Amino acid sequence: MKAGAIVEQASGLHGAPAAAVILRGARVARSARRAEKADVAVARGRIRHIGRVAGRKGLDLSDCLILPGLINAHDHLDFSVFPRLGDGPYETCGHWARDIRARFADAIDQVRSIAREERLIWGGIRNLACGVTTVCHHNPSHSVFARGFPVRVMRRFSWAHSLEFSPELARSHAACPSTRPFIFHAGEAVNGAGRREMVTLARLGLFAPNSVLVHAVALDRDFLSLARQNGCALVWCPSSNMFILGRTLTREVLNSGLPVALGTDSGISAEGDMLDELRFAQAISGLTEARLYGMVTSGAASVLRLADGEGSLSAGALADFVVFRDAGQSPCEALFRQLPEAVFIGGRLQLASEEFAARTPEAEDFTPLSIQGRGRVRVRCRIPAMRPGIRLAGREVTV
Repeated sequence: MKAGAIVEQASGLHGAPAAAVILRGARVARSARRAEKADVAVARGRIRHIGRVAGRKGLDLSDCLILPGLINAHDHLDFSVFPRLGDGPYETCGHWARDIRARFADAIDQVRSIAREERLIWGGIRNLACGVTTVCHHNPSHSVFARGFPVRVMRRFSWAHSLEFSPELARSHAACPSTRPFIFHAGEAVNGAGRREMVTLARLGLFAPNSVLVHAVALDRDFLSLARQNGCALVWCPSSNMFILGRTLTREVLNSGLPVALGTDSGISAEGDMLDELRFAQAISGLTEARLYGMVTSGAASVLRLADGEGSLSAGALADFVVFRDAGQSPCEALFRQLPEAVFIGGRLQLASEEFAARTPEAEDFTPLSIQGRGRVRVRCRIPAMRPGIRLAGREVTV
């Protein structure tokens, strides 16, 4: 691994100091299956140029592959330190929620005794460690998101929980500007309960052009047609669906032409982190790596109506990217077979493997962290204490 220098100063994530960077000689992802050698110039948190950059200053990444930062389209960040709870399958998410509250009250109370701010930070770390740079958090916002949080947390959207747990669902949707996505849990149910929920959502006008339906397991052929006619989009959380309901989106829905993004959902029901979710999604669906790559990059950006180049590598886009070793693989192959060596957000190094950290003095002050199955890394953020017996999405953590 070659050492390099990061030069100049600019404003970065959440207004904190960041670096203007020239990343030299990496292969840069241009699509799921294609990458090309190029330099990447970054200033003021955005990509300024991809191509040949004169001079020698910068960070030598000639043995690396750069991918866009991943997008997690659905997470409950403050639930990432909960254990997986339940004994499904259940008919509805509501049945699952009531069951775990009754049967696992002590385990739930143990985690809830941890300050919400600390649980949120752990949720950010869960995402950062697997290359996610933007998260759609489906719970109330928090001031910690603006104070050097590990990843970007999406803000320009409206949300409600679900028909069962948000009586104001229709009013919230009506108040949402048509230019912003309205994101809600829909059809997280099976059998007659799922069908009845779809009927009610249709009657309330919730199949709308700005509606983003999370889960949508109950989306049968009739309501799939309605969703397509009205320009809805979906967020797919397969491991959570299978754990709670015993089924997930069908191949008919996945191949219907509806825009689909991938989300991890919460640690209470999901299988680990986004890398786990990608592999789980492929195993149960048979979708190609290239198709799934799109669900966490440009396709996810489209579903969430992100407008700053998230999920892509192009001039003018936010400088959010993930660095992998260059093993001659396509971008989608690297995503499915490797762990990130580094994560940059707004051109600012946020995470580095121990080996990558040797490239730049910037990482010397980062906090070392080991996550089971994700190796030892260094992160630029405050790391809360991890209480005995608590794990991060099922993984042991050592600080």
